[in-house]
Amino acid sequence: MKTTLTSVIKDPALAPEGKLKIDWASAHMPVLNRIREQFEREQPFKGLRVAISLHLEAKTAYLAKVVQAGGAEVAITGSNPLSTQDDVCAALVEDGIAVFAKYNPTPEEYHDLLVRTVETKPDLIIDDGGDLVTILHTERQDLLPGVRGGAEETTTGILRLKAMDREGSLKFPMVAVNDAYCKYLFDNRYGTGQSVWDGINRTTNLVVAGKTVVVNGYGWCGKGVAMRAKGLGANVVVTEVDAIKAVEAYMDGFTVLSMDEAAKVGEFFVTVTGNKDVIRGSHIEKMKDGAILSNAGHFDVEVNLVELAALSVSKRTVRRNIEEYQLKDGRRIYVLAEGRLVNLAAGDGHPAEIMDMTFALQALSLKYVNEHYRSIGNRVVNVPYELDEQVARTKLESLGIRIDSLSAEQKAYLDSWAAH
Repeated sequence: MKTTLTSVIKDPALAPEGKLKIDWASAHMPVLNRIREQFEREQPFKGLRVAISLHLEAKTAYLAKVVQAGGAEVAITGSNPLSTQDDVCAALVEDGIAVFAKYNPTPEEYHDLLVRTVETKPDLIIDDGGDLVTILHTERQDLLPGVRGGAEETTTGILRLKAMDREGSLKFPMVAVNDAYCKYLFDNRYGTGQSVWDGINRTTNLVVAGKTVVVNGYGWCGKGVAMRAKGLGANVVVTEVDAIKAVEAYMDGFTVLSMDEAAKVGEFFVTVTGNKDVIRGSHIEKMKDGAILSNAGHFDVEVNLVELAALSVSKRTVRRNIEEYQLKDGRRIYVLAEGRLVNLAAGDGHPAEIMDMTFALQALSLKYVNEHYRSIGNRVVNVPYELDEQVARTKLESLGIRIDSLSAEQKAYLDSWAAH
């Protein structure tokens, strides 16, 4: 369904370049292509409005087009001020999708773009970090009765949603896409692992081999960042607050230190925790001259830039997406992409083949919540296993890989406690 809504973008003339980007991404997203064919036949969103808040680049744009192919009128905005690509926005507008996004808006403009997106009166939403959900539950509660439900992309958003669920304040069902196997095993680990270092390497043009990399957090994203740093030849240090994950990092061959100790030895720092103040002033005071700080968590709160600024006598941009803070004793600390998501604010995000699986889950989860929102109720639910498996099987088929199936006798053996 084409939109009748008026978009807010930077420059419509950028559309041809954006279209090329979307075409390139879609050519490498075979799972989502099959879902598009299914949606075109079945029209699961016919007559519905869908609002999307995700990192607005080419792969996300193709997801929006797939949802549109399912019959929806789609409105989309960015989930981070520095990850939006203006040419992609322009291309989507040409394809009849309402876009409320532009690169590097002011905080006030960014918030206004989010509000405009929910003011399209969506029946369904796809969120990343919980911004749309938050606005609907605070500023625009009048729109809540029209929302059937939605799907959440990332850990930070799911933490917010689960807190709302516990409090009983969530007013519609949300599917926790981030907790699906095909999301965290592949997107969080392999996607984040590669795209973080793509962003860091592109931005700094410095060697990683032989350097000490400190990875703050050893969840699935942290595992990927540490694994890729090791592959690049770095000495990897992991910091954690979870004892079990710390033991896991140790047994995976990494040095595990407290942040106070890691601050003394690190040359590259990557925060991937979803929490605030992971790197604070007390840590920065211990860092080496030339330490490089970057964040791969959803919000720009993991590196405390206020405390860093308070320790500094000057600040300047020394290279695109690199700010140099000079401390009072002459040491220099570098921050990449203003402490925002380094893989998207200073790169192109996850590879298309990875996002193919994640966005396939998003599309199928949106269809699922639309079909079952009455029975689900106002709570957070996991992606049904059969959808997870469907995405994995379709991925294998696209790769030309066949796997075995259990025989009836084998299934019976596994299901019986008495079998020998």
